[in-house]
Parts: sequence; structure tokens; C-alpha cells
Amino acid sequence: MKEKLQRFFNTVKSWWKEGVIQQVSRITYDVVWNLVLFAIVVGVIGGIFAGGIGLGYFASLVHEEPLRSEASMADDIYNYSETSSIYFADEVYLGDIRSDLYREEVGLENISSTLTDAVIATEDEYFPEHNGVVPKAILRATAQEFLNSSVQTGGSTLTQQLIKNQVLTDEVSFDRKAKEILLAMRLENYFTKDEIMEAYLNIIPYGRNSSGRNIAGIQTASKGIFGVEASELTIPQAAYLAGLPQGPSSYTPFTAAGELKSEEELQPGINRMKTVLNRMHDMEFITDEELEEAANYDIASDFIDAVPSSTDEYPYVTYEVQKRTKDIIQEILMEEDDVTEEDLEEDDDLRAEYIERTEKELRDGGYQIHTTINKDIYDAMQEAAENYSDYGYSRTFTATNSEGEEYEVTQEIQTGAIMVENNTGKIISFIGGRGFDEDHQVNFATDTKRSIGSTIKPLLDYAPAMEEGIIQPGTPIADYPRSFAGGSFSPGNYGGGNYGLVSARTALTNSYNIPAAAIYMEMIDDDPASYLEKMGVTSLTESDHSIPSLSIGAMDHGISVEENVNAFSTFGNDGKFADAYMIDKITNAEGDVIYEHETDPVEVFSPQTSYLTVDMMRDVIDNGTAGYVNSQLQNTNVDWAGKTGTSQDYHDAWFVASNPNITFGTWIGYETPASINHPYHLSYSERNMKLWAEVINASAEVDPALVTPEKPFERPDGIVEESYCAVSGMEPSDLCEDVGLVKTDLFDSEHVPTEEDNSLTRGSRRVLESDDDGNSFSRNNGIMFNPDWLREEGYDDMDDFSMLYPRTERDKWLQIGIPASMSSSSDDDDD
Repeated sequence: MKEKLQRFFNTVKSWWKEGVIQQVSRITYDVVWNLVLFAIVVGVIGGIFAGGIGLGYFASLVHEEPLRSEASMADDIYNYSETSSIYFADEVYLGDIRSDLYREEVGLENISSTLTDAVIATEDEYFPEHNGVVPKAILRATAQEFLNSSVQTGGSTLTQQLIKNQVLTDEVSFDRKAKEILLAMRLENYFTKDEIMEAYLNIIPYGRNSSGRNIAGIQTASKGIFGVEASELTIPQAAYLAGLPQGPSSYTPFTAAGELKSEEELQPGINRMKTVLNRMHDMEFITDEELEEAANYDIASDFIDAVPSSTDEYPYVTYEVQKRTKDIIQEILMEEDDVTEEDLEEDDDLRAEYIERTEKELRDGGYQIHTTINKDIYDAMQEAAENYSDYGYSRTFTATNSEGEEYEVTQEIQTGAIMVENNTGKIISFIGGRGFDEDHQVNFATDTKRSIGSTIKPLLDYAPAMEEGIIQPGTPIADYPRSFAGGSFSPGNYGGGNYGLVSARTALTNSYNIPAAAIYMEMIDDDPASYLEKMGVTSLTESDHSIPSLSIGAMDHGISVEENVNAFSTFGNDGKFADAYMIDKITNAEGDVIYEHETDPVEVFSPQTSYLTVDMMRDVIDNGTAGYVNSQLQNTNVDWAGKTGTSQDYHDAWFVASNPNITFGTWIGYETPASINHPYHLSYSERNMKLWAEVINASAEVDPALVTPEKPFERPDGIVEESYCAVSGMEPSDLCEDVGLVKTDLFDSEHVPTEEDNSLTRGSRRVLESDDDGNSFSRNNGIMFNPDWLREEGYDDMDDFSMLYPRTERDKWLQIGIPASMSSSSDDDDD
């Protein structure tokens, strides 16, 4: 062995001296180096080739993507829907318009920094540094997807997620991902990190809120889950919300019904919160102590109780506001496009387009809708209506469906009521019915149109006739059986009977039909129905303008409670009509006012006519058909003026009254018209008046200064008190004074009687005397009706002149005889 080693050593030494080893080393080095260099060159070329292929492929994926400008990207990024909200009067929040997704925008300065830290720690730890994408994260996510790894860490930054949600779709493809990367980097060039974070936090979904509604945006989530502003979030709350977007349906604490999930169902969300807390700690956003405290915190104790949606809590208001707001928004859209209502009438597709656009605008436009509804009064009115016990009985009847099948229907007596401020037209409050049915959305205060019966008389008959100088409160009108319009219209009084020569005041106080019809027929050729339209009535047909029966409330379609009450408010506003409104103001998501109501009163009656009508309607309450009301009011010192109404066959009962501040009216009736005059301890009219009084009492407890003002109606200049003869309405004559029929009433100074009474004369007469055996006529000389006056007034064709004698003052009137020259069948019978 020793010899072998010696020989090897000598050989190596010989090779070294001869340079063999050096030569071999150089050759080996050259070979290895060349091989390494070749590998590097091949690798670089291969990398460039692969990169070229990759870039080419990337370019092929995005080549159709337009080069977006900053303005274009801003439009896309900030184009997120925002829920529209409704407010009662005085900025009292009511609720949100129903939408598929509820969202409330908030600025980054109003979001807790703890929340943004939690989001960065959870979703994008390199957010402050990267330029829209994190290459290694993309490679890692790609590899995990290629290898079908059980652990998927994700490769999207907040910027990419924002692009995916606002610009692209949720499609899973390399094409969409490539566009996402390109646009994310472009977005980072245009927007600051704060702008990107703010937009992200406003668009991300957060599951459901305590009403069970789908929500998006951190402000909506903060308020809907914890009941706090986004700026007030604690560490555990922020961690919980930051974890929600990874699994909104799994981690949300509320069910679709708005109920809190069980402890077991809440656990995934709580576990996710703890994961977020650990990541916050790893990034040193929170300390050891804060981590321990937050991880042990009972987050479930912060979840708020179920909150009913505005639709559930205030369905009548919500739906009515939505309906009116749609009309306003559609009108705005049409004005912007220079489209008219006539255009829509000619093109059904165009109408459908605007309806769809309007609904989307309302649902997702982030409007703030400010109404006139006083929440406290509204609540008080609903409670009073709900607790009222004297509506009357329900009615069961058989109905037939579209297929001819019969089925039983039970309907309770419904009600509609509304309160309007006289001088502005503000709808202070209303009662839409006795329980809202979402499948049958009927608002009995605003939607339904019913015959308004005798409530029409002040509006259509008495006030217009005084405005035209035809009558004054003391004007005598004969109530006896007669026909109008060539015999086609023969009204009778409810309850039957006739009342003779009565003043217009008395006729209105007691709601006699024949005097109202007689007054109307004196004006019918001048279209007195136009007065109703001046007072906001929109439902009159062409035939309504010409039919005599309109004088007592008969019409083709009827009038809504809102329009009837609104028309009456004209009397409470010195004869000026202020159109009723519920939408006070609408602002858009940026806070700009896009609509604001402006009251523009229309003068319908002079202040004198208005006051005289009010004064006559005071008597309706003091000693007329509404006398029952005073017994039900808690405050009887209010200056109320009103009118009752009953439609044909007792289908509807009305009472509308004004004081110097407000006008309030109630209606009761079955939805399917039928008589409400059934046996009950109160009459149908008393049941409605009692409801009216109880609602007023409840409302007055909330705001007595508004509802029951101490001041009376102000008497305008031009109102005088004058004497007149109750027979003719003219200046009293000696004969009128002799029979004791001189009366005093209020007059418009421009229509004070100036001619002396000529209705009475002396001569041969017939005097109607009463005795125990009945009536008999005897011939006497004395005061009697003037035959010429009887002919002038059209009374000469009466069958029985005794019908001119009023029931209530028969003794005085019996002093007036019938001219002997004029006969009647009754005279012959009694002679």
C-alpha cells in the first residue's frame, strides 16, 4: 500500500511539473463555465419567451378593455346604490324605502380607524404600499388554484375587490382576472389610498341587519348590527364587521326575519372575529392587552334587538310617501328629457320605461324624503282609531271570483281620516284604514273615492251661491216637494218630511236637500262644479258638471277623503285654497335639494263668503246635524265649523270640520259599499262623529296649540249684521214686523238687502188654523202672502200653500193667510 501511494504521489508530481494538471483544470473550468453560461442564456431566453407568451396572453385577455379615463373610473367606482330614507316632519327619521339592498354612504373621516386597521389586517396587509396588486399573492393564489389546494388564501387586494364589485362582474375566469389587475393598477394611479378605502367600505356587503334586510356599506352595518355610527365602533365590533364580508350569510348574526341566531349559529362569526383580532395583533394594530380583552368580549351582547322596518311599523305612511315621491321623481326625469305627459299617453313603452327608471331611482338613489307628517300626532291618531270600539258591525256577504265561483267575504267597517293645515296645505297626519294589508294596499284616506253626501253642500251650493250674490245666510228658501230639470230630479230629505220657508242658514244647519238643490239649480248653467276643481277635486267627470244631483253629493266616481278635507280647508284659510301635500322636500345622495314644495294658494272665495260659510257651519255643530260632537269633545271652547254627510242608501258617513288652524275629516263605510245604518246603540252618523272627536282629543293631547287653538276665526271687514224679513229676505216691512218675522243675520256688506219686503199684503185671505180635530181654512181679512210675490217666486203652482209654513215657527206663520184668489186642492178638501 505504501509503495502504491508513493507511485501515485510521484505520478501527480510528474504531471504537475509537466503542466498536465493545469491544462486539465483549465479545460474543465472552461467546460463547466460554458455549460453554466449556456444554462443561464437558455434560462433567460426561456424566461423571456415565457414572459412574452405570458404578456401576450395577458394582452389578449385585456385587449378589448377600453382605456378608461379618471372621470370614467370615478363614475364607475362611486356608482353604488344607496338606500332612500323617509323622514317625518322636523327631521324625525321614519325608515328606509324598501330595497333589495340597503346602504348608507359615509365618508372615511366618519369611520373608526380601528375598523380600517381591521380591514387591512384581514383583507390586504400590503394595502398602504402596493400599487393595486401584490404579485406574489397573485402567484400564490394561482398556484393554489392550479394545484387545487385545500387552503385558498386569495390574491385580491382591496383595490381589486373594488374593481370587481363596481366595474367588472363576479365571473370566475382568467379574462376577468386580467382585466381586474389592469384596472386595479390604473385605479391606483387616479385615486388616493383613502379614496379607495372609503369606496370599498361603502360597497362591501355585510349580511343582514336587525330587520332581516340585506345590507352593504360599513355605516349601514354598524347601525344595523350594533346600533352605533361607524365612527363609534369598538375593537371587537370592528373586528366582527371586518370579518363579515368573507362570508356574509354565514357570519351575519341575524336571520331573514330579523331574529338573532342561536348561540351555535353565531359561533362561526365569533370565531372569525377572533381570527381578525389575531391578525390585527400580528400587524401591531392592537396590543397584547387589547387582544386578550377583545377576544374574551361577549360580542353577542352588543347585537341590537330586532327593529321593524318602516314598512312593518308605518306601512300606510311608507307606501303613500313612495307613491307621491315616484310622481315627483318621474316628473323631474321627464323634464330633464323634455318628455311630456302627452308623449307617455301616446307611447306605452315609453311610459313603462319611465316607470322602471323612477322605481330604480327611488329604490337606489339615496334620496332623503322629508314629509309633513307629524310623528307624534300620527301615532296618537293610529292608537285612537285602533282602540275605537263603535265602528259598527262587520258584514258577511257572498262574492264571485273571475271564474264564477262564489265565496264568502267578511268586511269590517273601514275608516279614512286626514288632517290638513289650512294656510299651507300640509298633511299633518292621516288614518289610512283599520290595518294595512300588503296584498291589498288600500289607503282609505287617499286612494278610495266615495260619494261625499251632504258635505258637498257648503262647497258646491252655499258658498258659491253667496260668492255669486245669489243668497246670504238669511235668504229664505222653500223646502217643499218639488222636481228640477224638467222633472228628472226630485230630491227628498233624509228622514222624510218638509220644512217650509227656511233660511239658507237653517237649511245648511239641518242639511235639508231640497233647498240645496234649489240653490244649485239657480247656478247650474254657470258650472258651479268648477268651484270644486278650484279646491283641488280631480275626480269630477264631464257629466258631473251638468247633473243636478251633484248638489247633494251624487257623482260618477266620488271624492277621496283627502280631497274633500282639503277643499274644506279653503274656509279655514279665508277662502284661499292651499293644495294639500305630504312631500315637503327631497334631497339627493349629495345633499342637493332636487324638490321642495312651494305653497301657492288660489283664491276661491272672498274672505266675506268664506267667513259667512264658516259661521253657518258653526251652527251645524252647535245645534244642527253635528250637535252630537260637542258631547264627545274634551275641549268645547274651540271654534269649530263643520258639516256632516250621508251618501245614498247610507253607504257612507262623513264629518269634516275646520278651526282657524286645521281641517280634519273622517269617513266610515264598508269597502264594498253597503248600508252602515244597522241597529246599534249609536246611529251611523254618531259613530263617525264620535270617532272624529276621539281622534281630535288624542291629537290635541300631543299638540293643543295646533289642533285646538284658542283663537276664533277672524271676522273680516265687510261683514255686517242686518235685519231682514224671514219671508222674502228683503228689508223688513211693517207687515213683516207685525207678524213677528223680522230676523237678524250676518251679511256681506255688498249684498245687504236694499229693497223693502213685498211678500206680504193685506186683503182677503185664507188663514190656516189648527184645532184638535185637524186643519181647517176660514176666510178673513188681514195679512196674507202677496199673490204677485208668490208668482214671482214660482210658488203659485204649489198644490198646498200650507207647505210654505215652517215647522219650527208655525204659530207665527199661521198669521199669514193664503190669498183668497189662489186655491189649492188642499184648500178645497178642507173647506
